Amino acid sequence: IVTVNCARLLKADHHATNGVVHVIDKVIATTTNSIQQIIETEESLETLRAAVAASDLNSLLESEGQYTLLAPTNEAFEKIPRETLNRILGDPEALRDLLNHHILKSAMCAEAIIAGLTMETLEGTTLDVGCSGEELTLNGKPIIANKDVLATNGVVHFVNELLIPDSAKTLFELAQESEVSKSMEFFRQAGLSSHLT
Repeated sequence: IVTVNCARLLKADHHATNGVVHVIDKVIATTTNSIQQIIETEESLETLRAAVAASDLNSLLESEGQYTLLAPTNEAFEKIPRETLNRILGDPEALRDLLNHHILKSAMCAEAIIAGLTMETLEGTTLDVGCSGEELTLNGKPIIANKDVLATNGVVHFVNELLIPDSAKTLFELAQESEVSKSMEFFRQAGLSSHLT
């Protein structure tokens, strides 16, 4: 699937006497802002803006290149427990891992995403990016709220859930999601869960 600034190429190579015409499905608008500038001007990304500043990722998101930012909205940050959010925001290494988990190594427009596509993040992890009918999905969930916001150095998709990588979780959080969750209950009952958090 070929796209031009996220417009889908419908018909290619119509030869004319003075050149060639490619038919696309939308009007291409002028793109002037970097990914960082989009974060700075978008009200729904206020928490992300603070997180990016705290992790010193500003320069990366301003730099030349082609990235896809899966930008968690304020709503996405509000969905996770305040204690978990404060812990991550207060841990520079976990915060950087969290944000890098939301950045893909190449620009990926919604039109070019097909079901079952696995994309590598800057953190070195993978995300399953796909589609279900008309909806885009991440790891099987339709959590992309707004797609194809173009930047000079890539594309931004707004997501309404936070994608927390294992490296940004405590032992307790990891265990709760795994097949040792019963053991974690015993740790909690014994008053030892603080050692795992």
